[in-house]
Amino acid sequence: MAKQEQDRSAHGGIKEEHTMASQAFDLVVIGTGSAASTVASQCRSAGWQVAIVDSRPFGGTCVLRGCDPKKVLVGAAEVIDWTHRMKGKGIRAERVGIAWRELMRFKRSFTEPVPKLRAKRYSKAGIAAFHGRARFVGPTAVQVGKNVLEGRQVVVATGAQPVKLQIPGEKHLTTSEQFLELNDLPRRIVFIGGGYISFEFAHIAARAGARVTILHREARPLGGFDPDLVEQLVQRTRELGVDVQLQTEVQGIKRTASGLTVHASMAGQTRGFKANMVVHGAGRVPEIEDLGLDAAGVQYDATRGVAVNEYLQSVSNPAVYAAGDAAASGGLPLTPVAGYEGEIVAANLLDGKHRKPNYSGVPSVVFTVPPLASVGLSEQKAREQGLRVRISHQKTTGWYSSRRVGEEHSGFKVLVEEGSGRILGAHLLGSHAEEVINLFALAIRSGLTATDLMGMMMAYPTHGSDIEYML
Repeated sequence: MAKQEQDRSAHGGIKEEHTMASQAFDLVVIGTGSAASTVASQCRSAGWQVAIVDSRPFGGTCVLRGCDPKKVLVGAAEVIDWTHRMKGKGIRAERVGIAWRELMRFKRSFTEPVPKLRAKRYSKAGIAAFHGRARFVGPTAVQVGKNVLEGRQVVVATGAQPVKLQIPGEKHLTTSEQFLELNDLPRRIVFIGGGYISFEFAHIAARAGARVTILHREARPLGGFDPDLVEQLVQRTRELGVDVQLQTEVQGIKRTASGLTVHASMAGQTRGFKANMVVHGAGRVPEIEDLGLDAAGVQYDATRGVAVNEYLQSVSNPAVYAAGDAAASGGLPLTPVAGYEGEIVAANLLDGKHRKPNYSGVPSVVFTVPPLASVGLSEQKAREQGLRVRISHQKTTGWYSSRRVGEEHSGFKVLVEEGSGRILGAHLLGSHAEEVINLFALAIRSGLTATDLMGMMMAYPTHGSDIEYML
């Protein structure tokens, strides 16, 4: 007799059900982004019984709330900027502009189909999909609503969320995810933080007609990128009309009759910045705080993620792995890295621990207009490692590739090891930098030398054909 039927018989009626429904799986994956979907699909293809869990629509940050929808908006900003740059060079730009609601409808044509398509894909593959917030209730037991998913192995791939700023009025902040869903663009926007989110969205919003301010507490924004090229980008951003305030510490946010006021300290003085919207662009942390990791005996750092070994396996619970932004792996918090780590985890789950991630030659891009791109070592890191390097650095505003598109802010810095000729790092600012950086990434990851790259014949005239002059 089933337990519920026994309860009914024993008490002469229907007993309210408080028991959890337990289901067994070979693998339980928490998250549905790049890392999570990669692990789930590969393990399922190998015949494992797999469950996947997400508290939000299936798809993860990149395709729903990050990279992909953002790039749609960046595309519109590029059209506006290119048209304005070419004004007086044969293009009439007077009537070009962004119709925000139409642009957002276009953006949603990419994001809205994703959750249903992902659900269908999981169903077709035989992956059990669950909606709800996951919480560990044992070493490999995960509770989702009234279900307890018992796995032989568990993978944590929950992505990241905005860091808590711990300032008065924090509740008035708009997240990057909410910004990407705006039906109407506010007239005045303040971005807190000088990272890639603030700069990318500021470039979009300013070209859509908003008055934009960026408040950053350090002396230099975009800390992970080359300082000389960042300086060029800041100048370009200011020329766009964005008020970039550096060494400015935000103290709090207050709602007023006319909107919001951001109070900030700068040079020992307190100043108020008025806005209709204040956007959080001050960094993200792993979204793991309410997973109940302690119940699973999983060590973690709230700002870095699950502590993992060289195989991306939890250092304290061998049945648990982590990948993507949720893992303290040493990899950059980027979508390609998350997918790559998902492949590493899947291989180690299926064939035993044998694969370790290799993070050399991973490119990173700030999708401003123009974009800023980086791969490999910075000049400072190369010096700290005691490497003998030859540095090639130049502003390229006068180059044909920049003049042709009217770009007045472009440049590069390339680091080559003396003796071996190995390319150690490359940093680019300018049109198509986000594409050209991939050639440098390939060279670094494959161990190619400057001579190897200079010996390649590139299509001309292209930005790729500029590479030989950067070496």
